[in-house]
Amino acid sequence: MPTKIRLQRFGKKSYAFFHVVVADSRAPRDGKFIERIGTYNPNTNPATIDVDFDRALYWVKTGAQPTDTCKALLSYKGVLHKDHLDRGVVKGALTQEQADKKFEAWLKEKESKIEGKKEGLSKSKEDQQKAALKAEKEANEKKAAAIAAKMTPPVEEAPVTEEAPATEAKAEETPVTEETPAIEAKVEETPAAEVTEDKKED
Repeated sequence: MPTKIRLQRFGKKSYAFFHVVVADSRAPRDGKFIERIGTYNPNTNPATIDVDFDRALYWVKTGAQPTDTCKALLSYKGVLHKDHLDRGVVKGALTQEQADKKFEAWLKEKESKIEGKKEGLSKSKEDQQKAALKAEKEANEKKAAAIAAKMTPPVEEAPVTEEAPATEAKAEETPVTEETPAIEAKVEETPAAEVTEDKKED
C-alpha cells in the first residue's frame, strides 16, 4: 500500500492549522489516516511545528513519501538529515558515532538560528511599540497645543502710530533755499544795462 506523509486541515476560515498524518495516498485529504505524527500551526511567528521525531523517521525509512510541505517540515526538524546520515552508516561511509556527532552539531546550529530569529522578532516588535508610542505622544502634544490655542483669547492689536507728524517735522527741519531774490536781482540788472546803452547813444 503506497503511503504518504501529508497535512490534514483543521481550524476555521483564515485561521487554519494542520495535523501531520501518515495516510494511504488514495484516501481523501481529510479522510481516514494510519497514524498522526505531529501538528503544524503557520499562524504563529515563527511557525509552530511539533513532530514525533522517531515515528516520522520510521515512516520515512519504510518508504512513506512526504508531500512538498511535509518534506520542508521534516527537513526543518532534522528527520531527513538523520535519515541521510543513517544511510551513510549503512553504506559504510562513516561510523555511527560520527553520524551522531554530526547530527548533534546540526541540531545545535539549528537551535541557535531559531533563537536568533526569535530574538530578532522580539526586538523588532519592541522597536515598533516604541515608535508607535512616540508617534502617539507627538499626536497628543499637537492636539493639546491646538486646544490651548483655541482656548486662549485673541490678542488685541496695538494702535498704529501716525507717522504723518514726523514727516512734517522733517520737512520743517530742512532749510528752504530762497531762489526768489536771485531772480529779482537779475530783473534789477536789466534796467541798468539799458541806461548805459542810452547814454552811449547820446
